[in-house]
Amino acid sequence: MLKFDQVLHAHLGGLKEAVTVWSETVSKLEKSKEKAETGLQGKADKADWKGENAGVTQAFVRKTAKEFGDALTEASSIRNILRDAESEFQAAKTELEKLVAEAPGKGIRIDQDGVVSYLIHPDRRAKDYDGPKPEQADFEAMRSAIKAAIDRANNADDVASRALRGLVGSDNMNFSGTNYDSLASASKAQDAEDAHAAYELYKKGDDATPEEIDKLNALFKANQKDPYFAEKFALEVGPKGSMEYWADMGDPSDGSRLGVDHRDKLKELQTNWSLTLATATHSTSPEMEQWKADVIKAGSEPIQTRGTSPYGFQVMSNLMRVGDYDDKFLKDYGNGLVITERKMTGDGRLPADRAWHQLTGGPSHLNWMGGDLGNDPMVGFMEGLGHNPKASTDFFNGDIDLTPENTKDDKKLDPFDYFTKDREWPEEINDKGDRTKEPGYNALGHALESATTGHPYDADPEGLKDVRTKENAEVMQKVVERYGDDPKYMHRQPGIDDSLGKMGAAYIDELNRSLETDSDTTMEEKKNSPFGFNDGKGGSRFGSEFDTGLLWNRGDAVNFMGIVSQSETGHSTLSAAESLYTTSVLDEVGPKPGSTFDDRDLTDARTTLRIGSEAQGILDESRMAQIDKDYEHDSDEHKKAVGRTTEWVKFGVGAAAAGGVAVLTGGAGGVLVPLAAETVGGAVTTVIGMEADDMSEKYEKDELLKKKSDDLSDEALAMGKENSLRPGIAYANAPGWSEKDRNYLDEELVKYVRDSRMHARDNSLPDPYEKK
Repeated sequence: MLKFDQVLHAHLGGLKEAVTVWSETVSKLEKSKEKAETGLQGKADKADWKGENAGVTQAFVRKTAKEFGDALTEASSIRNILRDAESEFQAAKTELEKLVAEAPGKGIRIDQDGVVSYLIHPDRRAKDYDGPKPEQADFEAMRSAIKAAIDRANNADDVASRALRGLVGSDNMNFSGTNYDSLASASKAQDAEDAHAAYELYKKGDDATPEEIDKLNALFKANQKDPYFAEKFALEVGPKGSMEYWADMGDPSDGSRLGVDHRDKLKELQTNWSLTLATATHSTSPEMEQWKADVIKAGSEPIQTRGTSPYGFQVMSNLMRVGDYDDKFLKDYGNGLVITERKMTGDGRLPADRAWHQLTGGPSHLNWMGGDLGNDPMVGFMEGLGHNPKASTDFFNGDIDLTPENTKDDKKLDPFDYFTKDREWPEEINDKGDRTKEPGYNALGHALESATTGHPYDADPEGLKDVRTKENAEVMQKVVERYGDDPKYMHRQPGIDDSLGKMGAAYIDELNRSLETDSDTTMEEKKNSPFGFNDGKGGSRFGSEFDTGLLWNRGDAVNFMGIVSQSETGHSTLSAAESLYTTSVLDEVGPKPGSTFDDRDLTDARTTLRIGSEAQGILDESRMAQIDKDYEHDSDEHKKAVGRTTEWVKFGVGAAAAGGVAVLTGGAGGVLVPLAAETVGGAVTTVIGMEADDMSEKYEKDELLKKKSDDLSDEALAMGKENSLRPGIAYANAPGWSEKDRNYLDEELVKYVRDSRMHARDNSLPDPYEKK
């Protein structure tokens, strides 16, 4: 693999000279070929030879003449490969040279390894500095451009080296005669070779050796993002081929040891196969359009193996758990899947698990990635939506025509209602061998995360931005209405609470907007709210109607936050998000450190701290009430649960802020929190860089269990109040304030938070859920 400095400082003179030499060789061979064909072979063809001489010499002459043609073809191919490779290398080198030259003018430094940083760090700038001040988006754009240039060079290097090795070949007696008119044609030819090699391994099914499975995985990995390879493989295997192969792998009755001894290899194969088919679905060729239609058609048909007969949808859904599938295909697939399930359950009169009983034999093992065996096709499909935000958003905002063949009726189904309320999700066998509904609801949560945030639920936190749209917000409105309506929906759907916490974190700005209002039912924001404006122009990113309008009213916001925080995970995630968001708004709306201000300038700062403190109170009180409901008073479990209520402060340490978005890594697992400002600094930086308290020291296990639950709860709530002060304290102590101003802000703002914390108890919080 070529590195930054190798591409930037590449000496291409030798390669250019090689292109020239091979071009001259091609010219010479063109003349030699013409002489061989018109002279040598022409005379041999006209010669009237008899006997053994005619059978040997004439054939030898023809073969020799053909070799001149093959030599020309091979030389031309080598010249073309070298020519295009040199062009690609030069383009990549020129792009890097341009980026390096432009970087200082943007306030950016690029080191010898291609690492991007500040030319002059903000902490080292002089007071009168008026040079460029790059933001996170500028760094991201620079890194992306550098990576694209290096990738271009590496791709050319890989294709060219493989093509040249193939042209030379292993036959020392003959020229290859392979014709490559460009690097692109060589790449396509290599893809076709790899696709066919993968197909030959596919034909072995579960009779393949572990080493052959390794080879198949290697071929998939080498061509992971190559659309030509993916399409060639998908078409060669055929629409039902993948289903038959994967069903055979999951048949425990045929004696194969792969699923017993090499689960890790099958897990890798499932991932690679899924990624390959996902890439293939983006092709719009007539053949692939038919492939997609045939896959959906085969979904309702049983796939017969020696001892199992899963339906096509059951098999295919497990090959959707990873990868960026085409949005339209996913929607069409989901519609077909739901229509089939409704037909098989008598339009919902039977539970969903009855639909997916196999016709004969035992259950299949269709999912090797963990969590469940893969018998409910909705689980894999939801995971597919979880990786495809646009498809997920469209799916939950649309409806499904249950009788598409009948144009006269209007029998529609709301997917959001069906999956979050109406469908009785089947129990699945998890990795521990227990029967549980958690895999299904966990996957549903992932799909809703992508639909509401606009990002794949497990996207790499590096470089994420706030990309929420009006359509994403429409799904979030449904989520708040459903899960804020009654605690039973979250508590009876094991595995969805962490996703609800992440969705709440992604909309913490809008939740704060709603909390600020005086009425529980109004849909108009408090005038001049400091919350929610995040499109860079003082308006809502969700459309002009939300410049002053709310996504939901205060009552709904309180209910949603209260119910989600009844869960330990939900409470932790929302608490960390609230703390970060409050701090970022302070950084945006409060007077800048070092500036002069009067008491009126602190209005927005007070509002921000008041709502942040009240929100934290809602979260803490709801969690405490649920702990009381879940555990016997003064039991060890009760005390331990109370002791964990303040551990969320640790999440702030793992936060990275960029592009108006904070990403809580740590225990929150990549939660997106929208920030008020596009740039991160001042108090925000202080809070994010603040080391978390070591809660284990505050709640030593032995000491914790000696206390009364009431005392421990009072202590935890008091600590929660102290944590509500953190944004105000960080702001008051931000570098730049004079000692006089720092003392005033600390006294004024911190006192305000202490007083406003009591407002949380004025809210009508949702009742804790009582398990039956």
